[in-house]
Amino acid sequence: MSTLADRLLHFLTTFPLPPVLPAGMEAVSPFREPPVRELLSRFAQKYYADNQPRVALLGINPGRLGMGRTGVAFTDPAALAEHCSIANDLPRGRPETSTQFVYKFINALGGPAEFYQHFYISSLYPLVLLKNGLNYNYYDSQALTKALWPDIQLSLRQQVEELGLRRDVAVSLGKRNGEFLKRLNAELGLFDNVIVLDHPRYLMQYKSREEATNVAKYVQTLGGLIHAD
Repeated sequence: MSTLADRLLHFLTTFPLPPVLPAGMEAVSPFREPPVRELLSRFAQKYYADNQPRVALLGINPGRLGMGRTGVAFTDPAALAEHCSIANDLPRGRPETSTQFVYKFINALGGPAEFYQHFYISSLYPLVLLKNGLNYNYYDSQALTKALWPDIQLSLRQQVEELGLRRDVAVSLGKRNGEFLKRLNAELGLFDNVIVLDHPRYLMQYKSREEATNVAKYVQTLGGLIHAD
């Protein structure tokens, strides 16, 4: 019998590239690259090697320097080694701000081994999006959103139905992202409830002085979902 780890690896490595995107934009699937696939597989086998239903925490789409290099959502190379104990030789560079915030609330909720028993972190659209070589969000261009919408629907359906996620609730990481998740949910009817939290990158960039309060809000919100298991 397959586990969540097996199904996640299959989902990410086989998700199709879009046929056509607006000029200057591209989608990249890092999970088809052997080094990324190997790190993703090690992470998944360590934390997702069962069939426990988990709450989905869904961001926008992966960045090229975080998940695009490690295969793990909101996890840069340093965090993968330090917090998840998955050694890697990837260049460290400057820490990803989203990663720093995410692992603060993960550690406050008991650390990765405890946290990932209850939660699955990913994105509405699973591939890296670039414009002129720089990170781009699926909602930054109306034309891009329209072009990707069938694939975003497919992504969400596959993650919920094939990975066996909890249906009672999902969490959006980001308010604008939450608007689209609610629209998708109205179209697809996948979740009973959608909770929207400020995006980790936004909180680190614009609300850094309130970091302890913001981490506490995440811990309170997500902790309540664990107790709902």
